[in-house]
Amino acid sequence: MRKSRAMNLGTGLFLLLGFAALFFLTTQTTSHGLSFRSVPHYEVTAKFENIGDLKVGAPVSMAGVQIGRVVNIRFDPRDFKAVVTLRIDDTYNQIPTDSDASIYTQGLLGGQYVGLSPGGSETFLKNHDQIAFTQSALVLENLIGQFLANFNKHSSSSSSGAATGGQPK
Repeated sequence: MRKSRAMNLGTGLFLLLGFAALFFLTTQTTSHGLSFRSVPHYEVTAKFENIGDLKVGAPVSMAGVQIGRVVNIRFDPRDFKAVVTLRIDDTYNQIPTDSDASIYTQGLLGGQYVGLSPGGSETFLKNHDQIAFTQSALVLENLIGQFLANFNKHSSSSSSGAATGGQPK
């Protein structure tokens, strides 16, 4: 009887710790977290061919420093591109207008974010500007598909040459 009570107590404690860890991970990995502060900002847009798994609330960073967040994603039916609206903190108001935006993945299993690389222009982005230079997300499924297509093409051409022995009859 005493063993089963200790087992139940251990199982309950284990489950409680598991739920606490799950709650911690959820609050740390969601794009919004638990902060609701509002800072002065300006918004710019960027058009991408493919945004992969980018979500509203994803970080916007420059040189590894978070400078804003993605606040809106919509589809432009005229260009057939995704239009991503970036909200950038006002403290970062000297980003050159010829800067480029790329979509990156945080680590191997992490979420996606927008990374800005500075240009060399003497004029700076302001509210409602558009970033002209963009690089779409690398979608892992597309890369694997291209690899398999190249592998199949290479292996079929190798096997056809081996079947004839390479010599005329």
